[in-house]
Amino acid sequence: MSEKIVFITKASGEEAPFSVIKLQQSLERAGASLDMIDKIVFKIKGQLFDGMSTKKIYNEAYSLLRKHSKPIAGRYKIKQAILELGPSGYPFEKFVGAILKHQGYRTKVGVIILGHCVSHEIDVEAEKDDKHFMVECKFHNRQGYKCNVKIPLYIKSRFEDVKKQWEKRTEHSKKFHQGWVVTNTRFTKDAIQYGECSGLVLISWDYPKNESLNDRINLYGLHPVTCLTSLTKAEKQKLIDKMIVLCKELCEKPQLLEEIGISQTRVKKIIKEGKEICSRNTSLHK
Repeated sequence: MSEKIVFITKASGEEAPFSVIKLQQSLERAGASLDMIDKIVFKIKGQLFDGMSTKKIYNEAYSLLRKHSKPIAGRYKIKQAILELGPSGYPFEKFVGAILKHQGYRTKVGVIILGHCVSHEIDVEAEKDDKHFMVECKFHNRQGYKCNVKIPLYIKSRFEDVKKQWEKRTEHSKKFHQGWVVTNTRFTKDAIQYGECSGLVLISWDYPKNESLNDRINLYGLHPVTCLTSLTKAEKQKLIDKMIVLCKELCEKPQLLEEIGISQTRVKKIIKEGKEICSRNTSLHK
């Protein structure tokens, strides 16, 4: 006899059948063992009811993981941790810049660039080899939001103005220029279709496959400081206010924690957790 299908409520308000496979995959990407995954799935399945929110399911899984392993719980909460970088978008811009830097790009965050018609404030300017990119970051501090086609349409027009000016430079005449849009949430189907058609690169939480924001964070171990379960909310905010957004930054410079008033004993525990979170390259398979 097949199990009854339970419909859960997503952050967007949409209803969808609960997927054991998706839950298993998210736990596996965080580094949970097969035994731990089985125990968590069994417990959550026993609590399911029609209309149950994905947030409630996430909170339950996170709570169970945290009791077993803080680093695994920290990796599991990446999506929520990025939301906690807000409310302003600048920490997210710095976060995106850091990811590109670790991929070998030369980056500048928050720059004013002269276009053919007007000047533009660009979130991230990135260069690599003979390629030059204008990267716009769209941060949203609530789940369920989707960037519609108006956003890539707007960014494309800005990019074309900047591109015309870039191409006037002698050193840029033979360079490849491209516009990017990076968001911590998702794009609508129309937005993705426009991006693919126009040559604008779109990167969201789960798009494109194997090169999404989630994939890049896991591949390079570039987890935000908000992943750290051993920091209080106030301490995380102090670090964000100082524009310290990566666990790696803390691991490389533990004194940053002392500068916000954390004792040496706690610093050691926090750094240990940070290294364990960042050291494991989680699977990119969905």
